[in-house]
Amino acid sequence: MNTPTQMYINGQWKEACSGERLDVENPADRSVITSLPAGDKIDIEAAVAAAAEGQTVWGAKPARERAAVLERFARLLREALPEFIYQETLQTGRAIREMRAQLARLPEWYEYYAAVARTHEGGLHPFDGPYINYTKRRPLGVVGLITPWNHPMLILTKKLAPALAAGNAVVIKPSEVAPVTPLMMVKLWEEAGLPKGVLNIVTGYGPTAGKALTEHPGISKIDVTGGTETGRVIGATAGKNLIPFSGELGGKASVVVFEDIGADNAVKGSLFASFIASGQTCVQGARLLVQESLYEEVVAALVERVNSLKIGNPLEESTQMGPMVSQKQLDIVLKYVAIGKEEGATVAAGGERLTNGEFSGGYYHQPTVFTNIRGGMRVEQEEIFGPVVCVMPFTDEADAIAKANATQFGLAGSVWTRDVARAHRVASKLDMGIVWVNDHHRIDPSSPWGGFKDSGVGKENGIVTYEAYTKTQSVIVNTADEPFDWFSADGADKRYS
Repeated sequence: MNTPTQMYINGQWKEACSGERLDVENPADRSVITSLPAGDKIDIEAAVAAAAEGQTVWGAKPARERAAVLERFARLLREALPEFIYQETLQTGRAIREMRAQLARLPEWYEYYAAVARTHEGGLHPFDGPYINYTKRRPLGVVGLITPWNHPMLILTKKLAPALAAGNAVVIKPSEVAPVTPLMMVKLWEEAGLPKGVLNIVTGYGPTAGKALTEHPGISKIDVTGGTETGRVIGATAGKNLIPFSGELGGKASVVVFEDIGADNAVKGSLFASFIASGQTCVQGARLLVQESLYEEVVAALVERVNSLKIGNPLEESTQMGPMVSQKQLDIVLKYVAIGKEEGATVAAGGERLTNGEFSGGYYHQPTVFTNIRGGMRVEQEEIFGPVVCVMPFTDEADAIAKANATQFGLAGSVWTRDVARAHRVASKLDMGIVWVNDHHRIDPSSPWGGFKDSGVGKENGIVTYEAYTKTQSVIVNTADEPFDWFSADGADKRYS
């Protein structure tokens, strides 16, 4: 499968109308993977027009026919996974062993939503009098999907599968940092039989192509994954246009470790939570809360394990952690490490950029552990999106819950304990949309995913998301045989409602 060099509108590969282009970089060595068009408002307008036409065909198909296309795509994707895994590793810098594990599951989303489309039922509602009232789900129309660079394929899949299953057409604006694999999907969709115009991908920058997509009057829903402030702006625009908005936004996940779980399990779990994807994930375990009696042991063991992590070329099987995705993201990590030091936190492990030898050409940073954290420090409150974890002790269950909830975010967190009652009790008191017990980062196409507070609105995954990509039509049928004459002069009382 060739590396894409153009964007995709109305079934054709296109250059940007402006002729402008952008380079996609390999963060491991800063080499250029490919050059792509830098689309803008004119290209978005063409994509929305194509999608509107394509949706009339796709939305009119029976659900079983749409499901068959999704099922064929899932089969084709499963066969082509090695190419996607390689390119996803190349453009994001994530270790290839991670990308293999993550991308291997993507066909499940298309299979799941194909099944939902085949089996989803309308409703029959109680309605007084000689009436039948039923409801049915109809596609929204053209939806705009704005996706990030950290999980280019996974996060797009969580939006695209339900959107297409429900009968919508899409205009996708992938991150300019990692747009390669979304474009690679086009060939498979064509082979699976998706009609022309239903899938459109405009590459470009957020302030131009992204802004134009969110403001376009022909868009019926915006679904974005990104930062909280970006989500606020897009949500306000969606509100102005009176269209649905779904935003999976920032996070600062807490990993709550009770003493009964033991230091070994705590360290293994927190390593996975904190440093998978080099910490570049919205559910990263950035705040490690450990019960006092276990705190010193966990810190010592965690530091030892962190210092032994193998950082290097993400394409090598032995690599456990790759680089930051870009210079911008590396600069953010460096800034927050400096802030943590200025605030008086102790660097227990890491804390430095890696620049020697094999690291000289890339955006590498050591996995970093901060201790001596005070509540309210910026480093423990603000989203960093990098391999930085703050370790804090707590006294008892109430203190753990209070500290875990003491952030503006509420996307996810995890509870580690062998006490079944405590696990459910604590989970129910955490102000988070996703809570794992004795695990972290787990996901399934049927499991709703989304946060509370500043972590966004709406959900991904599950039947609830399929329904969010539809609009409900209520049909009320009068089954009475006699005619109804409201204005007759027969003097009889008549039923109005």
